[in-house]
Amino acid sequence: MTGIVVKSTGSWYVVREEGSGQLHRCRLRGKFKIKGLKASNPLAVGDHVTFEPELQAEGAAVITHIAPRRNYIVRRSVHKTGHVHIVAANLDQAMLVVTLASPATSFGFIDRFLVTAEAYHIPVTLLFNKIDLYDADEMDYQQQIMDMYASLGYPGLACAAHTGVGVDAIDQLLDGKVSLLAGHSGVGKSTLINALIPDLDLKTAEISEFSDKGVHTTTFAEMLPVRPGTFIIDTPGIKELGLVDVPAAELAGYFPEMRALLNQCRYHNCQHTHEPGCAVREAVDQGRIALPRYDSYVSMLAGEDNRH
Repeated sequence: MTGIVVKSTGSWYVVREEGSGQLHRCRLRGKFKIKGLKASNPLAVGDHVTFEPELQAEGAAVITHIAPRRNYIVRRSVHKTGHVHIVAANLDQAMLVVTLASPATSFGFIDRFLVTAEAYHIPVTLLFNKIDLYDADEMDYQQQIMDMYASLGYPGLACAAHTGVGVDAIDQLLDGKVSLLAGHSGVGKSTLINALIPDLDLKTAEISEFSDKGVHTTTFAEMLPVRPGTFIIDTPGIKELGLVDVPAAELAGYFPEMRALLNQCRYHNCQHTHEPGCAVREAVDQGRIALPRYDSYVSMLAGEDNRH
């Protein structure tokens, strides 16, 4: 049988069977190593797997094969130094919920997320939530930010999950896709999910029945069905998202506005911080590269923590 992993508790996995949609409680047979990737979890939500009933345990199944991944998104492992934790796999897109106030999402966090998504070729849409709280000046400022990111290939959508503004447009963007939904706590991610999936409690209860009782699962992603063929992967604990092993020499390549200029610097190994004849810094001075984006690049290059 084949299916998709919809929840992981670390030791048990919930797999939704292809075709029937039936849920199966599965464990992993043996050790699975992922070539070239030090991961603390061999299997992630979104993985396509093959499984078979386990004869010794009634109602349980064993995962025997993990299909190659199209892509995945990772964060630093909180348990194993030098390892990553795969948040989710085989994504069609990612959506980052951000707010300019109550609380303010930093440019550093947004850009760190975008670089991580760029590294794994995952398209991102920014969802600017809580517009019901903003006055005219704040709305104007938000539009400038949205325009800046849209010009780089990251479309934005203004919404107010609390009042339902923009929810239909987000629902259309999700249609027929597997979408990762991320964002800091407090930005309204749960409110948005509840607006998109009105009978959410029923759907999460169905999946939770198959999870280990008493297991602390808040750090694990979960795939929620919006409707047949349309899924949201909810990701708690995303604040730990860190850039993983992006070499300093490659970092600028994950900023689309810098990528276009990389062969125009005087020095081929230019890091775009102090070197003479740097096309990137010249573009910043001329306003062709936004200063907040450049600041994010410099702090990532320095290894500074701007996740919050």
